[in-house]
Amino acid sequence: MFTPTISGNTQTYIHIEERHGAHNYHPLPVVLERGKGVFLWDVDGKQYFDFLSGYSAVNQGHCHPAIINTLQQQAATLTLTSRAFHNNLLGEYEAYITQLFGYQKVLPMNTGVEGGETALKLARRWAYQKKGVPANQAIIVFVEGNFWGRTLAAISSSSDPSSFEGFGPFMPGFVSVPYNDLVALEATLRDPNVAAFMFEPIQGEAGVVIPEEGYLRGVRELCTHHNVLMIADEIQTGLGRTGKMLACDHEGVRPDILILGKALSGGTLPVSAVLADDEIMLTIQPGEHGSTYGGNPLACAVAMRSLQVLVSENMIENAERQGQLLRQLLSDLSSPFIKEIRGRGLLNAIVIQHPNPEAAWELCLRMMNKGLLAKPTHGDKIRFAPPLIITSEQIREAVQIIAAALQELS
Repeated sequence: MFTPTISGNTQTYIHIEERHGAHNYHPLPVVLERGKGVFLWDVDGKQYFDFLSGYSAVNQGHCHPAIINTLQQQAATLTLTSRAFHNNLLGEYEAYITQLFGYQKVLPMNTGVEGGETALKLARRWAYQKKGVPANQAIIVFVEGNFWGRTLAAISSSSDPSSFEGFGPFMPGFVSVPYNDLVALEATLRDPNVAAFMFEPIQGEAGVVIPEEGYLRGVRELCTHHNVLMIADEIQTGLGRTGKMLACDHEGVRPDILILGKALSGGTLPVSAVLADDEIMLTIQPGEHGSTYGGNPLACAVAMRSLQVLVSENMIENAERQGQLLRQLLSDLSSPFIKEIRGRGLLNAIVIQHPNPEAAWELCLRMMNKGLLAKPTHGDKIRFAPPLIITSEQIREAVQIIAAALQELS
């Protein structure tokens, strides 16, 4: 196994974390202290390409000047009021985001998993009030290989033993079907107690699994036919990452409930949003759902600016162009260690084939050593998801680093 050279300075920081923090992550042995655009720098001053983008939370690039300026100005004015009172930015933000995405209402939350939980509560309440499902009998359908967080509800829907083993009992009313399987979905949606189908248009944590053309349209048609809510988890796939504002836009479908997060704040603080129309959103009344920080003035200001720069600086179009270039250059490498290249826009992954079962982790260590940061998922897959502001020249330079690391695997 390749062992990268780690400075004593870096080791000191890592040791402090290991001694005082929970051991619920296994990060690469790098300690970062600064970021700008597509680059990160460690505590020793070494520069890296960021090819993870905070799991797509930093689509706009690290420390985007407009976002940081808005953050600083609002932080010096007013950060939090709670929802016990009105604030001057919440309505403006709600109007902006609902008009941008074409929904009547938004419910602001903080983390992505809170957005997912909110969507499920809305779906259950809608099922009881509008669809006529008997009390406490609502069913939510998920897909195998999904990932939307690690709360008890999220892991109750998971098919990954590392997520759910040892944390039971689990949330009732959840069932799963295979991803990219409309026949299995249709059979499940026939149950009149089904309230909603929640899924990622492209599965991110599973390794950038892209469904067949027509799957999203098929989901929309089946949900409409069976009076089931279509919930799109666009926390990772949305906000320009796949070369469209939303991944659902690739097939022109509109979810009944849309969940956004991650890059909604440009990587500065937790901001998520759940969008739906009145028939769904207004089933929840005062006191039935909430969040101390949800809709805070700081988050509202930053979210509006983060969305504005995505559009005004043509980051979405750039993601489409640079993603095509990245996949072409990776294909041109003709590496025997790359089994498959997956991707849409700048959400990409390679599947590694190698006798060493830890080859993907080792490749990430070698890339780190050469100045590029990425992380394996599910053992043999590595995501390549740089900020959407990356240039063609930077893509070419980054692929040279990937190529050199691949050559060392032999």
